[in-house]
Amino acid sequence: MNLLVAANLLALLVTHTPTTLVHEFPLAQVRLLDGPFKVAMDQNTVWLLSLDADRLLAGFRESAGLEPKAPRYGGWEQQGVAGHSLGHHLSACAAMSAQGDARFTERVNYIVHELALCQEAGGDGYVGAIPDGRRVFSEIARGDIRAENFNLNGVWVPWYTMHKVMAGLRDAWRLAGNEEALAVYKKLGDWELQVTDALTPEQLQTMLSCEHGGMNEVAADLFAATGDEKYLELARRFYHKAVLDPAAKHHNALNGLHANTQFPKFIGLARQYEVAGDTWAGEASRFFWETVVRHHSYVTGGNSDHEHFGPPDQLSERLSDQTTESCNTYNMLKLTRRLFMQAPKPDYAEFYERALFNHILGSQDPATARVTYYVPLKSGLEKTYQTLDDTFSCCVGTGMENHTQYGSSIYFHSDDALYINLFIASELSCPEKGLTLTQETRYPEEDASRFKFACTQPVRLTVYLRYPAWAKDGASLSINGVAETLKATPGSFIPLVREWKDGDVLSVKYPMSLRTEAMPDNAARLAFFYGPVLLSGALGKNECPPANMPVLIANEKPLEHCLEPVPGESLTFKTSGIGHPEDLTLIPFYRMHHQRHIVYWDLFTREQWEERQAAYRAEQERLRRLEARTLDFVQPGEMQPERDHAFEGVNSRHGSHLDRTWRDAADGGWFAFTMQVSPDKPVELVVTYWGSDAGPRTFDILVDGTVIATQQLDNPSPGNFWDVAYPVPSELTHDKETVRVTFQAHPGNMAGGIFGLRTAVPE
Repeated sequence: MNLLVAANLLALLVTHTPTTLVHEFPLAQVRLLDGPFKVAMDQNTVWLLSLDADRLLAGFRESAGLEPKAPRYGGWEQQGVAGHSLGHHLSACAAMSAQGDARFTERVNYIVHELALCQEAGGDGYVGAIPDGRRVFSEIARGDIRAENFNLNGVWVPWYTMHKVMAGLRDAWRLAGNEEALAVYKKLGDWELQVTDALTPEQLQTMLSCEHGGMNEVAADLFAATGDEKYLELARRFYHKAVLDPAAKHHNALNGLHANTQFPKFIGLARQYEVAGDTWAGEASRFFWETVVRHHSYVTGGNSDHEHFGPPDQLSERLSDQTTESCNTYNMLKLTRRLFMQAPKPDYAEFYERALFNHILGSQDPATARVTYYVPLKSGLEKTYQTLDDTFSCCVGTGMENHTQYGSSIYFHSDDALYINLFIASELSCPEKGLTLTQETRYPEEDASRFKFACTQPVRLTVYLRYPAWAKDGASLSINGVAETLKATPGSFIPLVREWKDGDVLSVKYPMSLRTEAMPDNAARLAFFYGPVLLSGALGKNECPPANMPVLIANEKPLEHCLEPVPGESLTFKTSGIGHPEDLTLIPFYRMHHQRHIVYWDLFTREQWEERQAAYRAEQERLRRLEARTLDFVQPGEMQPERDHAFEGVNSRHGSHLDRTWRDAADGGWFAFTMQVSPDKPVELVVTYWGSDAGPRTFDILVDGTVIATQQLDNPSPGNFWDVAYPVPSELTHDKETVRVTFQAHPGNMAGGIFGLRTAVPE
């Protein structure tokens, strides 16, 4: 291990010794061996090296008044968050440098030196690529603050972007041993102190109402690196009371919040607990983790729908093409790693395995290394992947890092203990103990791992081997071929206390079995697992989802007995006698690419299925009558119908749910359509909503500028589409052929989503 890197890691550890019980191994000491994780990392390596550092640096040079050496990339790098990708890229390259790849060390050194030149040319400590960035931060320093959720003084989340740049510099110093990076990092910290020095507590809170990433984390890390208390003060300035106070009081206030905005704040609190002993910060971060994992997470370990949290434990109707943003899981794994080091609980390791295997590993296209923004869990959809070099969304940035970090949480240690958390083929080097540990496994393709010890001399060590909670069929363990008696239970660690010698072999087998996991709010909507692996039904490479989505029809057998292994195919099963209209093949979700899938299955009895069919026929008759009295209809979220109806909007978005497209407006925004009416007949607006929508959704409905109704959505008809008819005053339609219909969100609220809008003659 590079001595400079070791010293840098030690600097980050010094101040948090009292609050951290175990430590992660530096990436330099863990080498991946052949298996799915190494394949993913190797693919990611090719992608990272294909990116042009000068194009990522172009905006930084422009901002500093220097001539760019290459044109900027496109996508988000042409927008208000320009520069965030460079920060992620620098972190990813630093991680690969730490693992011994000299190509990445060279790139890290080049990027850092270029940033140092930009900082020197700027003259004030600032270094960034944010369009109009200097103007924004100058206004903030004067107390002129105009903030919305994603907009600060007219620029898209500038502090969020600064967090990514600072994290990249921190990692270049911490992981790649680049001392120049620490110097740039410190000057940036000093500049941020100047920007926020004169702000009152009220002004700080106004500023923090705009997404600001993990500024508290990188400031706390700077304090740990330097020991200078001013950086701890900077970390504490980025305390967002509206979100962090409820968690500190053990109150779940996440419903309706933009999910990824919140995670970095709690990672920062966890770090403050480590470096400064802020007990309340540690409590809040642990409560947040428990809340997200226990009440807001899907079977993949991912969370959020349309980027927002919903009501706790209400997930079964929040399935769409925008479930489980990949950034969220990236951040949850970072938080989980921190919390495990503070208290090595098996629950943290269990969640880490679930999210790593079933979301992160499956978020990369193995053929191209492209990564997902969302991992959709709605039946009939397929994963879609961002472009390699012209999107540069947030999940492209975190995607660069995800597949460099696989070695970070397999093993942990204290002075006299070694924790084995994950079963991933790898080699651990512990030169301070004269120990090399090789884990041989094809997990999860097999249910066994073998750990071979190579010791320069015998070493007394307690090995804590994770006993997975899913291993309900027991475990078998042997040392040098001699079976060990197990007293531990699933969901714990197996402590193995002995003097380990050169040539010792620890073998463990955890038999995998099939099981189901149901939605917390719908026991008849469930997913299948085999051991740690989420299974998904393969629907094929069809252009459109099936007209009738396959379901399960229960019989007298337990469901897990109704899946049969497919001979010759690993981790592959087929439903037997319960699939309707036909049985399907299930494969690991992490291997599900370029075809439509089912993750959550709906389960019916024969009688329930007949009732559902009858209800479907009744709904079709209702829609027939509604269609007969319709004057005009627009399908929100579809391009041509919206163009035909002169769509306009501000802060408006669209997507699909249960095969229906929708549109909403966030953060006080609006959207509008021109609709046909009758000049001499009564008219009503009929608006279709999703009855499970909730959160801050209060909005006005206007016809030609006049408010005709105010609507609030707070879970009004769970699990159903919900039509509401609004009478239009006759004076607003008299002698008119068309009217302008506007949905205007109240401040801080959303308008919609709406799944259909029609004008109709009342019944």
